[in-house]
Amino acid sequence: MNIAVLCGGLSRERDVSLCTASMVANALLKNGHNAVMVDVIGDYDVPGGDFVRYIEDCRSRPEEVILVGKDAPDIEELIEQYEGKAGFGCNVLEICRAADIVFMALHGEDGEDGKIQAVLDMMGIKYTGAGYLASAVALNKHFTKMIFTASRIPTPKYTVIRKEDYKRGSKKIVPPCVVKSSASGSSIGVFIVDGTKSIDELDDIKEKALRMDDEIVVEEYIEGREFTCAVLDDKALPLVEIIPNEGFYDYEHKYQPGTTVEICPAQLDEEHTSKIQQIALKVHKNLGMQVYSRTDFIMDKKGQIYCLETNSLPGMTPTSLVPQEAQAIGMSYEQLCEKLIELSLEKYK
Repeated sequence: MNIAVLCGGLSRERDVSLCTASMVANALLKNGHNAVMVDVIGDYDVPGGDFVRYIEDCRSRPEEVILVGKDAPDIEELIEQYEGKAGFGCNVLEICRAADIVFMALHGEDGEDGKIQAVLDMMGIKYTGAGYLASAVALNKHFTKMIFTASRIPTPKYTVIRKEDYKRGSKKIVPPCVVKSSASGSSIGVFIVDGTKSIDELDDIKEKALRMDDEIVVEEYIEGREFTCAVLDDKALPLVEIIPNEGFYDYEHKYQPGTTVEICPAQLDEEHTSKIQQIALKVHKNLGMQVYSRTDFIMDKKGQIYCLETNSLPGMTPTSLVPQEAQAIGMSYEQLCEKLIELSLEKYK
């Protein structure tokens, strides 16, 4: 098949996306497909407008694997670097239209939020993973929380602070809590607030979070063990327990090898394992996910399980968790990529 691996864009998770895409493209090439990385904001010169030939020719030049740096890129610097470019670059959509399917390797804003999925839907272009609506809801922590609450899915108590609330001073942060940008992934814009923070430090945290988003979610702090559970083809995969070497599971711990201990399958009793898997399946269905998703959990010292958030396009980097869960059931990285293509094509039958 001819496959366009769509990635990049102007997102704080741009580097993660490029890493995912480079690994996926090479896996698909290894599987015998014609696969090419396509940056959403890239400009592509396609001789004679032969877009099918352009994808096929990429077999002779495998992609270089791009690794994720320690820090997330600064979005303002990215915008300046790409001169405020927005939307799709030259010939991007034409290459996607020429492909048999688009492998969605996008993360964060303008990619994981459903906007690009909606455009592809309008153009009749097939793509992997969830549709535009489920993607939009899953990336927005506020909307996700509302669905969790309405579905009686256990989740930490929370409140939402919007920019206008902050300006009026009508809502305060009360430690201990977790402050999250409402529509960011990879733990970007997440702050753990303990009882040692001064009023000025709390205001600074709110300002930083609100610079990234128009609203923030302030969540009850739960101390406990962290787990994640992927769903693939409407089946829950083995759990991963996540143990950062220090601090919490932030951007650096997610993508820098050796900073986190990840145990898969998690060393957890059958009762709690089954409960987490059942909740992950319920979340997957209630949010309208398709093909695959990954949901994060925390379990307190009393064994109470809390659902934190769901990822509609989980990472596929060297340190990502879904490939580890697939490996635990005997599915290689290449087989996982093939399965995602197969299941996604079934959506269109």
